[in-house]
Amino acid sequence: MTAKFHIAWLMALALVIAACGQSDDPAPASEQVAEPAAETTPAETTEQETAEPAEDAVQSVVEESAAEPEPEEQTIVLAEGGSKPSQQKVKYEEGKHYTRFVPTQPTMGGPDKVEVAEFFWFGCPHCYDLEPFMNRWEETMPANVRLVRIPVTWNRAAAMHAKLFYTTEALAASGAISDGDAVRNAVFAEFHQRGNRLLSEDSMKRLVARFGASAEDFDAAWNSFDVDRKLRMAQDLTSRYSIEGVPAIVVNGKYKTGAGLTGGNAQLIEAIDELIARETIR
Repeated sequence: MTAKFHIAWLMALALVIAACGQSDDPAPASEQVAEPAAETTPAETTEQETAEPAEDAVQSVVEESAAEPEPEEQTIVLAEGGSKPSQQKVKYEEGKHYTRFVPTQPTMGGPDKVEVAEFFWFGCPHCYDLEPFMNRWEETMPANVRLVRIPVTWNRAAAMHAKLFYTTEALAASGAISDGDAVRNAVFAEFHQRGNRLLSEDSMKRLVARFGASAEDFDAAWNSFDVDRKLRMAQDLTSRYSIEGVPAIVVNGKYKTGAGLTGGNAQLIEAIDELIARETIR
Protein backbone atom coordinates (compact mmCIF):
# COMPACT_ATOMS: atom_id res chain seq x y z
CA MET A 1 0.00 0.00 0.00
CA THR A 2 1.57 3.32 -1.09
CA ALA A 3 1.73 6.25 1.30
CA LYS A 4 -0.63 8.27 -0.95
CA PHE A 5 -3.20 5.44 -1.00
CA HIS A 6 -2.88 4.96 2.77
CA ILE A 7 -3.59 8.66 3.41
CA ALA A 8 -6.59 8.62 1.05
CA TRP A 9 -7.96 5.51 2.80
CA LEU A 10 -7.68 7.16 6.23
CA MET A 11 -9.43 10.31 4.99
CA ALA A 12 -12.30 8.28 3.54
CA LEU A 13 -12.64 6.30 6.77
CA ALA A 14 -12.69 9.50 8.84
CA LEU A 15 -15.56 10.86 6.76
CA VAL A 16 -17.59 7.72 7.35
CA ILE A 17 -16.94 7.68 11.08
CA ALA A 18 -17.61 11.42 11.46
CA ALA A 19 -21.11 10.71 10.18
CA CYS A 20 -21.59 8.53 13.27
CA GLY A 21 -23.89 5.67 12.43
CA GLN A 22 -24.27 6.29 8.69
CA SER A 23 -23.59 2.68 7.72
CA ASP A 24 -25.56 -0.46 8.56
CA ASP A 25 -22.81 -1.73 10.85
CA PRO A 26 -20.48 0.26 13.08
CA ALA A 27 -16.81 0.06 12.20
CA PRO A 28 -14.58 -2.11 14.42
CA ALA A 29 -13.20 -0.31 17.46
CA SER A 30 -9.67 -0.46 16.08
CA GLU A 31 -10.74 1.50 12.99
CA GLN A 32 -12.85 4.23 14.58
CA VAL A 33 -11.57 7.80 14.35
CA ALA A 34 -14.52 9.76 15.72
CA GLU A 35 -14.48 13.56 15.66
CA PRO A 36 -16.69 15.65 17.97
CA ALA A 37 -19.90 16.90 16.40
CA ALA A 38 -23.23 18.22 17.51
CA GLU A 39 -25.27 15.21 16.53
CA THR A 40 -25.47 11.98 14.61
CA THR A 41 -27.35 11.92 11.33
CA PRO A 42 -29.19 8.94 9.82
CA ALA A 43 -27.84 6.82 7.03
CA GLU A 44 -29.31 5.98 3.68
CA THR A 45 -31.55 3.07 4.67
CA THR A 46 -33.09 0.20 2.78
CA GLU A 47 -36.73 0.14 1.78
CA GLN A 48 -37.46 -2.38 4.51
CA GLU A 49 -35.82 -0.23 7.20
CA THR A 50 -37.86 2.84 6.27
CA ALA A 51 -41.23 1.13 6.12
CA GLU A 52 -44.17 3.14 7.40
CA PRO A 53 -45.06 2.42 11.07
CA ALA A 54 -48.17 0.39 11.75
CA GLU A 55 -51.41 2.22 12.41
CA ASP A 56 -51.71 1.04 15.98
CA ALA A 57 -48.44 2.80 16.81
CA VAL A 58 -50.08 6.10 15.98
CA GLN A 59 -53.03 5.24 18.19
CA SER A 60 -50.73 4.48 21.13
CA VAL A 61 -49.38 7.99 21.46
CA VAL A 62 -51.30 10.88 22.94
CA GLU A 63 -52.43 13.67 20.64
CA GLU A 64 -51.92 17.17 22.02
CA SER A 65 -53.90 20.25 21.09
CA ALA A 66 -52.83 22.59 18.31
CA ALA A 67 -50.00 24.95 19.16
CA GLU A 68 -50.96 28.01 21.16
CA PRO A 69 -49.39 31.49 20.93
CA GLU A 70 -46.16 31.84 22.88
CA PRO A 71 -46.19 34.10 25.97
CA GLU A 72 -44.67 37.52 25.40
CA GLU A 73 -43.16 37.89 28.88
CA GLN A 74 -39.41 38.38 29.08
CA THR A 75 -39.17 36.38 32.31
CA ILE A 76 -40.39 32.87 32.99
CA VAL A 77 -40.62 30.77 36.11
CA LEU A 78 -38.05 28.01 36.43
CA ALA A 79 -38.68 25.23 38.94
CA GLU A 80 -35.90 23.03 40.24
CA GLY A 81 -36.79 19.52 41.35
CA GLY A 82 -40.15 20.53 42.76
CA SER A 83 -38.62 23.35 44.82
CA LYS A 84 -39.95 26.90 44.95
CA PRO A 85 -39.77 28.49 41.47
CA SER A 86 -37.50 31.42 40.73
CA GLN A 87 -37.71 34.02 37.96
CA GLN A 88 -34.98 34.22 35.33
CA LYS A 89 -34.51 36.07 32.06
CA VAL A 90 -35.29 34.13 28.89
CA LYS A 91 -31.96 33.09 27.36
CA TYR A 92 -32.90 30.75 24.51
CA GLU A 93 -34.78 31.93 21.43
CA GLU A 94 -37.14 30.20 19.00
CA GLY A 95 -35.63 29.86 15.56
CA LYS A 96 -32.11 30.11 16.95
CA HIS A 97 -31.81 27.67 19.83
CA TYR A 98 -34.90 25.56 19.19
CA THR A 99 -37.67 25.04 16.65
CA ARG A 100 -41.40 24.80 17.28
CA PHE A 101 -43.88 22.32 15.84
CA VAL A 102 -47.13 23.72 14.49
CA PRO A 103 -49.37 22.01 15.29
CA THR A 104 -48.11 20.34 18.45
CA GLN A 105 -47.26 16.67 17.89
CA PRO A 106 -48.21 13.58 19.94
CA THR A 107 -46.27 12.49 23.02
CA MET A 108 -45.62 9.08 24.55
CA GLY A 109 -47.58 9.77 27.74
CA GLY A 110 -50.60 11.75 28.84
CA PRO A 111 -51.08 15.49 29.41
CA ASP A 112 -50.59 15.13 33.17
CA LYS A 113 -46.89 16.07 32.88
CA VAL A 114 -44.56 18.01 30.63
CA GLU A 115 -42.78 15.37 28.56
CA VAL A 116 -39.11 15.60 27.65
CA ALA A 117 -38.19 13.08 24.95
CA GLU A 118 -34.54 12.27 24.28
CA PHE A 119 -33.86 10.62 20.91
CA PHE A 120 -30.62 8.65 20.90
CA TRP A 121 -28.57 5.73 19.58
CA PHE A 122 -26.27 3.70 21.81
CA GLY A 123 -23.55 3.84 19.13
CA CYS A 124 -23.54 7.63 18.85
CA PRO A 125 -20.57 9.24 20.66
CA HIS A 126 -22.51 12.48 21.13
CA CYS A 127 -25.36 10.60 22.82
CA TYR A 128 -22.73 8.96 25.03
CA ASP A 129 -21.34 12.39 25.95
CA LEU A 130 -24.82 13.73 26.74
CA GLU A 131 -25.81 10.76 28.90
CA PRO A 132 -24.20 11.92 32.19
CA PHE A 133 -25.78 15.37 31.78
CA MET A 134 -29.22 13.82 31.28
CA ASN A 135 -28.71 11.43 34.19
CA ARG A 136 -27.82 14.27 36.56
CA TRP A 137 -30.69 16.39 35.28
CA GLU A 138 -33.15 13.53 35.74
CA GLU A 139 -32.28 13.36 39.44
CA THR A 140 -33.36 16.97 39.99
CA MET A 141 -35.93 17.59 37.24
CA PRO A 142 -39.20 19.26 38.28
CA ALA A 143 -41.93 17.03 39.68
CA ASN A 144 -44.28 17.91 36.81
CA VAL A 145 -41.88 16.51 34.18
CA ARG A 146 -41.66 13.06 32.59
CA LEU A 147 -38.43 12.02 30.82
CA VAL A 148 -38.70 9.40 28.08
CA ARG A 149 -35.80 8.02 26.08
CA ILE A 150 -36.60 7.06 22.49
CA PRO A 151 -34.08 5.08 20.43
CA VAL A 152 -33.85 5.66 16.68
CA THR A 153 -33.96 2.73 14.22
CA TRP A 154 -32.26 4.22 11.16
CA ASN A 155 -30.21 1.16 10.22
CA ARG A 156 -29.64 -2.46 11.23
CA ALA A 157 -27.32 -1.68 14.15
CA ALA A 158 -29.55 1.10 15.51
CA ALA A 159 -32.65 -1.10 15.15
CA MET A 160 -31.02 -3.92 17.13
CA HIS A 161 -29.91 -1.51 19.84
CA ALA A 162 -33.39 0.00 20.01
CA LYS A 163 -34.85 -3.44 20.53
CA LEU A 164 -32.24 -4.09 23.23
CA PHE A 165 -33.26 -0.85 24.96
CA TYR A 166 -36.94 -1.81 25.11
CA THR A 167 -36.04 -5.39 26.05
CA THR A 168 -34.10 -4.17 29.08
CA GLU A 169 -37.04 -1.92 29.98
CA ALA A 170 -39.32 -4.98 29.89
CA LEU A 171 -36.84 -7.00 31.98
CA ALA A 172 -36.72 -4.22 34.58
CA ALA A 173 -40.52 -3.98 34.65
CA SER A 174 -40.85 -7.73 35.20
CA GLY A 175 -38.20 -7.76 37.95
CA ALA A 176 -35.79 -9.93 35.96
CA ILE A 177 -33.24 -7.15 36.43
CA SER A 178 -33.30 -4.74 39.33
CA ASP A 179 -31.82 -1.60 37.74
CA GLY A 180 -32.69 -0.74 34.16
CA ASP A 181 -30.68 2.48 34.29
CA ALA A 182 -27.54 0.53 35.20
CA VAL A 183 -28.05 -1.72 32.17
CA ARG A 184 -28.51 1.29 29.87
CA ASN A 185 -25.28 2.82 31.17
CA ALA A 186 -23.54 -0.53 30.73
CA VAL A 187 -24.64 -0.73 27.08
CA PHE A 188 -23.09 2.69 26.40
CA ALA A 189 -19.90 1.60 28.17
CA GLU A 190 -19.70 -1.68 26.24
CA PHE A 191 -19.90 0.12 22.92
CA HIS A 192 -17.74 3.16 23.56
CA GLN A 193 -15.22 1.91 26.12
CA ARG A 194 -14.83 -1.79 25.34
CA GLY A 195 -15.54 -1.88 21.61
CA ASN A 196 -18.34 -4.42 22.04
CA ARG A 197 -20.78 -3.52 19.26
CA LEU A 198 -23.59 -5.72 20.62
CA LEU A 199 -24.79 -6.80 17.19
CA SER A 200 -25.95 -10.29 18.11
CA GLU A 201 -28.56 -11.59 20.50
CA ASP A 202 -25.92 -13.74 22.21
CA SER A 203 -23.73 -10.73 23.03
CA MET A 204 -26.79 -8.92 24.41
CA LYS A 205 -27.78 -11.93 26.52
CA ARG A 206 -24.31 -12.07 28.04
CA LEU A 207 -24.55 -8.40 28.97
CA VAL A 208 -27.97 -8.55 30.66
CA ALA A 209 -26.95 -11.79 32.40
CA ARG A 210 -24.50 -9.70 34.43
CA PHE A 211 -27.56 -8.00 35.92
CA GLY A 212 -29.43 -11.20 36.75
CA ALA A 213 -31.55 -11.87 33.65
CA SER A 214 -31.50 -15.42 32.32
CA ALA A 215 -31.42 -16.33 28.63
CA GLU A 216 -35.06 -17.38 28.95
CA ASP A 217 -35.98 -14.01 30.48
CA PHE A 218 -34.22 -12.24 27.65
CA ASP A 219 -35.91 -14.29 24.92
CA ALA A 220 -39.35 -13.75 26.43
CA ALA A 221 -38.88 -9.98 26.55
CA TRP A 222 -37.08 -9.75 23.19
CA ASN A 223 -39.95 -11.49 21.39
CA SER A 224 -42.76 -9.83 23.34
CA PHE A 225 -45.63 -7.85 21.87
CA ASP A 226 -44.87 -4.95 24.22
CA VAL A 227 -41.32 -4.51 22.90
CA ASP A 228 -42.58 -4.65 19.32
CA ARG A 229 -45.29 -2.09 20.10
CA LYS A 230 -42.81 0.33 21.65
CA LEU A 231 -40.48 -0.01 18.68
CA ARG A 232 -43.28 0.99 16.33
CA MET A 233 -44.21 3.91 18.58
CA ALA A 234 -40.57 5.06 18.54
CA GLN A 235 -40.48 4.86 14.74
CA ASP A 236 -43.69 6.86 14.51
CA LEU A 237 -42.47 9.66 16.79
CA THR A 238 -39.07 9.77 15.07
CA SER A 239 -40.95 10.45 11.84
CA ARG A 240 -43.45 12.92 13.32
CA TYR A 241 -40.71 14.92 15.02
CA SER A 242 -38.52 14.87 11.87
CA ILE A 243 -35.54 13.56 13.82
CA GLU A 244 -32.60 13.78 11.43
CA GLY A 245 -29.78 13.68 13.95
CA VAL A 246 -29.15 12.46 17.50
CA PRO A 247 -29.08 13.31 20.29
CA ALA A 248 -32.22 15.39 19.89
CA ILE A 249 -34.60 16.69 22.54
CA VAL A 250 -38.32 17.31 22.09
CA VAL A 251 -40.24 19.07 24.88
CA ASN A 252 -43.94 18.26 25.14
CA GLY A 253 -44.30 17.48 21.45
CA LYS A 254 -43.84 21.19 20.75
CA TYR A 255 -40.17 22.23 20.86
CA LYS A 256 -37.14 20.51 19.32
CA THR A 257 -33.57 21.34 20.27
CA GLY A 258 -30.09 19.88 20.66
CA ALA A 259 -26.58 20.69 21.82
CA GLY A 260 -25.65 21.90 18.34
CA LEU A 261 -28.28 24.64 18.57
CA THR A 262 -27.76 25.63 22.19
CA GLY A 263 -23.94 25.61 22.15
CA GLY A 264 -23.17 22.54 24.25
CA ASN A 265 -24.59 19.93 26.61
CA ALA A 266 -24.68 22.19 29.67
CA GLN A 267 -26.52 24.85 27.68
CA LEU A 268 -28.90 22.21 26.35
CA ILE A 269 -29.96 21.37 29.90
CA GLU A 270 -30.62 25.07 30.53
CA ALA A 271 -32.72 25.30 27.36
CA ILE A 272 -34.72 22.24 28.40
CA ASP A 273 -35.52 23.90 31.73
CA GLU A 274 -36.65 27.10 29.99
CA LEU A 275 -38.92 25.18 27.61
CA ILE A 276 -40.39 23.21 30.52
CA ALA A 277 -41.11 26.51 32.26
CA ARG A 278 -42.93 27.78 29.15
CA GLU A 279 -45.14 24.71 29.16
CA THR A 280 -45.71 24.91 32.91
CA ILE A 281 -47.07 28.47 32.88
CA ARG A 282 -49.21 28.30 29.72
